[in-house]
Amino acid sequence: MILKHTIKPLILGALTCISALALAAPQSGLTPFAATPKSLTKAANWPSVQYDSAIPNMQSVLGYSVGERITSHPDMLRFFEALQQAAPKQIKLFEYGETWEGRKLIYAAIGTEQNIASLGQFSTDMQALSDPRITNKSKAKNLMNTLPSSVWLEYSVHGNEISSTDAAMMTAYHLLAGKGDATVDNIMQNSIVFIDPLQNPDGRSRFIANYYSTVGMMHSSDRLSAEHNEPWPRGRANHYLFDMNRDWLAITQPETKGRIAGMNKYRPLVVIDLHEMGGDESYYFAPSAQPVNPHMTQAQIDNINLVGRNNAKHFDANGFDYFTREIFDAFYPGYGDSWPTFYGAAASTYEVASSRGEVYRRMDGKDLSYEDTVLRHFVASISTAETVANNRSKLLKDYYQYQVDAIDAGKSDKKERVFILPNKRDRAGNFKLAKLMTEHGVDVYQTTEKVKMCGETYAPGSYYIDTAQPRGRFVKTTFTQQVDMSKAFIKEQERRRKRKLGDQIYDVTGWSLPLMYNLDVNTCGKGVSGDHRLVKMTDTLEGKVTNPNATVAYIVPWGDMAAGRFLTAALQRNITLKTADRAFTLDDKKRYPAGSLIIEVAANDNAIAATVQDLAAQSGAIIDGVNTSWVTDGPSFGSNDTHLMSAPKIAMAWDDPTSSLSAGNTRFVIEQQFGYPVNAIRTSTLASADIRHYQVLILPAGRYHSGLGQAGAQNIKQWVEAGGVLITLGSATRFAADADIGLLDIKRELAIKEEGSAEKPDDELSTVPGKAYVNREDLVKDSENSEESPDFVAGILANVEVDQEHWLTAGVAPEVVGLVYGNDIFAPIRLASGKNLAWFKSEKDVLASGYLWQENKKQLAYKPFLIHQPNGNGMVIAFTQEPTTRAYLDGLNVMLMNAIFSASAHAYVAR
Repeated sequence: MILKHTIKPLILGALTCISALALAAPQSGLTPFAATPKSLTKAANWPSVQYDSAIPNMQSVLGYSVGERITSHPDMLRFFEALQQAAPKQIKLFEYGETWEGRKLIYAAIGTEQNIASLGQFSTDMQALSDPRITNKSKAKNLMNTLPSSVWLEYSVHGNEISSTDAAMMTAYHLLAGKGDATVDNIMQNSIVFIDPLQNPDGRSRFIANYYSTVGMMHSSDRLSAEHNEPWPRGRANHYLFDMNRDWLAITQPETKGRIAGMNKYRPLVVIDLHEMGGDESYYFAPSAQPVNPHMTQAQIDNINLVGRNNAKHFDANGFDYFTREIFDAFYPGYGDSWPTFYGAAASTYEVASSRGEVYRRMDGKDLSYEDTVLRHFVASISTAETVANNRSKLLKDYYQYQVDAIDAGKSDKKERVFILPNKRDRAGNFKLAKLMTEHGVDVYQTTEKVKMCGETYAPGSYYIDTAQPRGRFVKTTFTQQVDMSKAFIKEQERRRKRKLGDQIYDVTGWSLPLMYNLDVNTCGKGVSGDHRLVKMTDTLEGKVTNPNATVAYIVPWGDMAAGRFLTAALQRNITLKTADRAFTLDDKKRYPAGSLIIEVAANDNAIAATVQDLAAQSGAIIDGVNTSWVTDGPSFGSNDTHLMSAPKIAMAWDDPTSSLSAGNTRFVIEQQFGYPVNAIRTSTLASADIRHYQVLILPAGRYHSGLGQAGAQNIKQWVEAGGVLITLGSATRFAADADIGLLDIKRELAIKEEGSAEKPDDELSTVPGKAYVNREDLVKDSENSEESPDFVAGILANVEVDQEHWLTAGVAPEVVGLVYGNDIFAPIRLASGKNLAWFKSEKDVLASGYLWQENKKQLAYKPFLIHQPNGNGMVIAFTQEPTTRAYLDGLNVMLMNAIFSASAHAYVAR
């Protein structure tokens, strides 16, 4: 237990009475922080503000002042509930969800009594303003004359970026308790301030528990101390170890789902996501770095720059350093500060230097305190709200015009006005993507009759999205195959790469949802006629059993996640079933794809018919009941090419040195998308543990040389030889392929060098033969490294060809799309050791979406993506890239399911 006297002395923050310490306000009306003796810390103060004693401050509710301690999730809730109890007419709390670990998620709306009482009407009016198809310019003008502006401030999406939650509490108190201040009055009268104080309670709770458990007699500022070095998996991610700032595109986590629902309800005009960065930095706000998504508008960029300029004034007045434009871009649409731009908001990220605890010694020798970081976020929050209030009319006008222009842009698009999902294959994937776009707020339709679009006839049940709608720009940026970075930006990156300076690409450059789902998508430049069904969030994928009282068997065609969910549920219900390695035709009537599941009536109990119907309803699978087993082509039910399946026990490497994101994403995909449990085992335990009771072991991406090493690899190798299935993902494949490890008979490639590159120097010699250089190119050529890895890739979508004659790729389309990240490229496995079952397409065709260096295109072509290597009674299955990144590569899920469930059925182990 840390005694109270060992914590630093009470900090006087903005929530305490400090008016006597405040400096006089400058002529601009901007007031710097109060100057205080060194024994006291700085405190924020706006001119002439007096805090209403009827509104409880943090000291009175929690027993400490703002910035004194890192506030926990329960204390944050307690404080906001106290604010609502004291000022119920000016603040209203909403519960928008619950985390995986059961923690409540809230946001607050703050404004005048009239605005808070009218929140329901405000939502209705913003919905009307959001759709010019139902609200003409005259009605919109009337709404804009009366509506308040609005800002949504979201804090601490990364749980170990700690200061913004306390800044949220400080901001809420300041707005409710601050009296007699023009800035507060202006914000309250002209806007509604939405505050999401803690987006990631699970991660923050993990950080706080780790942090305070390491504190000794006094807090250490040493960056080497345990306080400043979090244990795996750190507090950044949520329970399933997702970076939730990248989840806004796939919406996989409950925290993201709730936030998107809230924003779609109120459509705030400005959205700010408050973060932390390295402790040696200063503060970042808009304008953003390049590249900017081309589907953003100039008005949005201008409006967020207005916010940035106002922040700069307040930071200048307080002597706070800051920077803009240098790091954080606005290209990927799946961030908390970019997703809102595609319903029409102006949005930005803010980043403050982090103390990663209560005090941190910077490289310049100065101590950065927790309160310093809180106060900067507080100033930026109030400054932002001030800008939103000052520009009420402009923001509302620009918001409505965004919707008008989005519809017009869709109508004028002669190539991609309409995106069509024919829904001829992967029924479950098409349904999921249609529902996902609906959750984003997009109008998605399903055809109720045959419809002709651009010369093609589509059957009933096809999906289509017309971009001539308010969310048309979001559809365009997420459905089109390619979103280009500016030519000037690309040119600069190529120049930097040539100079070995490193590129400035911040995140993935390809994210087309139909590609990642591996779905067929067509486009048309004309609108769709007819009255078709609007997809709703209440829609369900309906399962069906034909001939439910079958006398011989039930067959589940393999190839989508409805069948996959049926499989995992059936295994857990102890149903006896088989998988067919090859496609087969039953009684000359119907052909079933490779991988199809066969549930024989005689092999199961008398309740099998009811059980199959129940699982079909749960999974959405289509199942055929059959009264014969007469196969006219392909393997019969009793063939050696049909394999009995059993429920495998799955172990996954956990803890250092795995990548927490890879481990978490993979576990989520298997548990929450496949519906099957995974046992996480610490990597250090795997090095020597007896794991014979597991059938499958997954190594997520990671640096296993330190956690497993040769001894651990030998332990795993013996387990594989005895019948285990080892699956390696991404950089774990690098470990398995190391010659000293010997789990996988492949090698990682070095970069291809151009002819005429410098010869490899003899490092044993202290001198080399002399050379005469005639130009700068000679210097550059001889400066090149003789051996280096291919250039790093920030993330692109690549086309992958798939072998159609192996059980491991059963039900997988001939071509899929994978994400390529990093610089690992592997030589193919030799046939004497195994098979290359999926490989990247040719240099010309390998790039599906994004920007890929030409040298990487050339080297990546025809290199393996999926490798199978038998070993004794077991096998190693290697993915050279991660198939579970951000849980949004749905098109690879069947391939991963085969690697887990079919592989364990093919291992030579006595049952």
